[in-house]
Amino acid sequence: MNIESFRDYCIQKPGVSEEFPFDANTLVFKVMGKMFALADVEEFISINLKCDPEKAVQLRDQYEGIVPGYHMNKKHWNTVLTDGSVPENLLIEMIDESYSLVVDSLPKKFKVQLSSLFQS
Repeated sequence: MNIESFRDYCIQKPGVSEEFPFDANTLVFKVMGKMFALADVEEFISINLKCDPEKAVQLRDQYEGIVPGYHMNKKHWNTVLTDGSVPENLLIEMIDESYSLVVDSLPKKFKVQLSSLFQS
């Protein structure tokens, strides 16, 4: 996966926005204002994604290219290398799961707003 396909995949999800809140290189994707993915656009070597804590540990044990989230809460976030050591289909599943975890944690009013976007 390259930065363009990563961006295209994330931005097409309902309620998603993109911004650079930390610096000029760190692209952050948010759903309804809550972060679910981020990556360095200059050196696209990894992606930080939210993950179920138990599954995060299992994935880290299974793949060398998945490590505790760099500069993130290591219980809930993984850093996933984009060097091919993690299959692209798994990377896509992890993006989807990160998005879903954040959506599930949204307050009810945001879930209602988001559900209207799914129906559009």
